[in-house]
Amino acid sequence: MRNRIIDRSRDQDFMRQALDLAAQGAALGEVPVGAVLVRDGEVVGAGFNRPILDSDPSAHAEMVAIRAAAQAAGNYRLPGSTLYVTLEPCSMCAGLIVHARIARVVFGASEPKAGVVQSQGRFFDQLFLNHRVLVEGGVLGEECGQALSAFFKARRAKD
Repeated sequence: MRNRIIDRSRDQDFMRQALDLAAQGAALGEVPVGAVLVRDGEVVGAGFNRPILDSDPSAHAEMVAIRAAAQAAGNYRLPGSTLYVTLEPCSMCAGLIVHARIARVVFGASEPKAGVVQSQGRFFDQLFLNHRVLVEGGVLGEECGQALSAFFKARRAKD
């Protein structure tokens, strides 16, 4: 990936797919975060947050998408892939991204409380990591942030 030109032409298209997945999760009562994993221009894994549905605290959208892609590939490493996620990843998901050898992460909205890509530190810049991840934030960031804001506003209105 180091000497490869990055194709950003479809970033918004893939982020829109992640937003659609986030909406599916919201309709089921989950925090609206969606993720798609893309390799060679094709979606190889997709998911939305489902910790409530699955009674699984690790079932973040990124985790669901990466698990699906790894199963489909028959390999726990996914080099050359790009993860599109509507919200800046947390520490758990950032660690998974490194272990899966994902080349690039594109996220929508920043997560000021728990995001470790830029908001609460720069996890991927840590020298102890044995894999480097390219990062781009803010792709459809306003739309991604609005989806989250609307979800929590509606939830507060119910209480």
